[in-house]
Amino acid sequence: MMLSISGIQRCSLLPTKTSQIRISPKSKNPSICSYRKKPLRISSCSSAIGNEEREKMKVVVKAMERPRLVLKFIWMEKNIGIAVDQLIPDGHGTIPVSPYYFWPRKDAWEELKLMMETKPWISQKQKVILLNQATDIINFWQQTAHS
Repeated sequence: MMLSISGIQRCSLLPTKTSQIRISPKSKNPSICSYRKKPLRISSCSSAIGNEEREKMKVVVKAMERPRLVLKFIWMEKNIGIAVDQLIPDGHGTIPVSPYYFWPRKDAWEELKLMMETKPWISQKQKVILLNQATDIINFWQQTAHS
């Protein structure tokens, strides 16, 4: 059986005796798991789809980007907290990469550097840029805290 949606043909699953799908549920509760009594196979679509349509159905794969990293700060009177987060593409927020390191309670810059050295997927260039930005913010915080 073929389904046609706006000129594109889609394959459907048809019952057959040649291949089987086995389901081993974690729960014995029938309201949670449903079983299919007939085995399934995917019907062959190659005969139903013309060469022109095959050309239109190519998959576009985006090149994998390097992870974008940002510094996060907690600005307080006597301390400043610095952390690294990874940006999720398409504006879906961030993922924490490091905890917050507080300066001058401890040497936050050194702790940040040591943490980034344990992450091989962070490029050397990214490490230098992030550490330079952290230095600039710490210096700015010191100037505003003492004035």
